[in-house]
Amino acid sequence: MTKTSVEPVVVPRQARRRGLWLSVAAVVVVLAAGGFVTLRLVSPVPAPRIVQTVPRVYAIPGVPPVLPWPEAGQAAVEIDGLGRLGSSGGSRPVPIASVAKVMTAYVVLRDHPLRLDENGPTLTVSAEEAAAYPSQLASGQSLVQVVAGEVLTERQALQALLLPSANNIAHILARWDAGSSDAFVAKMNQAAAGLGMADTRYTDPSGLAPSTVSTAADQVTLGRAAMQVPVLAQIVAMPQATLPVVGPASNVNTQIGKDGIVGIKTGSTDEAGGCLLFAAEISAEGQRLRIIGAVLAPGPNMADAFEATRRLIQASSGLPHKYRAVRAGDVVATARGPMGRSTTLAATGDVDVLGWPGLAYQIDTLTTMPRRHIAAGTHVGTLKLTASATAVTTALQTTQALAPPSRWERITHG
Repeated sequence: MTKTSVEPVVVPRQARRRGLWLSVAAVVVVLAAGGFVTLRLVSPVPAPRIVQTVPRVYAIPGVPPVLPWPEAGQAAVEIDGLGRLGSSGGSRPVPIASVAKVMTAYVVLRDHPLRLDENGPTLTVSAEEAAAYPSQLASGQSLVQVVAGEVLTERQALQALLLPSANNIAHILARWDAGSSDAFVAKMNQAAAGLGMADTRYTDPSGLAPSTVSTAADQVTLGRAAMQVPVLAQIVAMPQATLPVVGPASNVNTQIGKDGIVGIKTGSTDEAGGCLLFAAEISAEGQRLRIIGAVLAPGPNMADAFEATRRLIQASSGLPHKYRAVRAGDVVATARGPMGRSTTLAATGDVDVLGWPGLAYQIDTLTTMPRRHIAAGTHVGTLKLTASATAVTTALQTTQALAPPSRWERITHG
């Protein structure tokens, strides 16, 4: 019997290496595929993308109002919190006389704030300041009498500045606050720049210098900011105050309490004519509103400024009304989720805005869309309409369900 010998199969070294690499590669592919699937499944589902489908601006329909603007000088009017009603007379900077004292008071109260029930720190009239009074009086300036060593509280000094419109007190306050009138004027100009009053330049704290100039529009900006300072608004509404040396001192703004006027400052010089920065309160649609306006040199004296102001307030008072900008159920946006799924977002309530024809409200959809299944009728955010400092909102809800992608869709589509 013949024996058959089996020779061992010798696999070439190169082939063995190739097989090993194929095995390793297979393992790597399996692991990578598993890692890929795991990564797809653990990766967060992107939130739905919101696309607003209504215009970004809602303008109240109709013809914008035209106010009875003065034939001369400049004027500007706004309803605080809503927007400007318009302006007239251009934007060339002109002298503003004692209206400049509003900025003086604003800066002093910014540097030395007072509570409504607080008198604040004291300041003492220097001998030099008292000695200047007779010559200042002879020049026809608006003043209050002061004596050397007289002590005024900050509140009393502000009352003397804003009610009888004392030029000398403007300089005394400037020295007390900043060390000198020049240093204080620099602060006034810095404050004006901070408020965006690009056409305003202060050269003295009282406004006596005709080189202190501004525009009606800039003064309305200042008036709005000043009336937000409670103590300043409180003082300019006073018919009179009692001061240490002169006793009772009346407010030279004789229109306080008329046509809803609650402040803020008169000004009159030969160069400036009659000027008035005013605030008045009105009622519209059950709401209390504040008109801020400025009239600069509608005539040579204060009577002209007062008459121009009266007409502007009366015309403005009848303008604010409510307008329906959005109705409940109106679709305002689309929510686009993964895999082409989408739903629309609708307002849950009517949105009425206060204003006048031409006033524009910005429209924004503010949403917090969840990444999970969203049922129809789910509240997912807010529709917000904004004009100046006024905002009106309503909730948003989905009109159809929006499902997230399935596990298979997440694996196959990412």
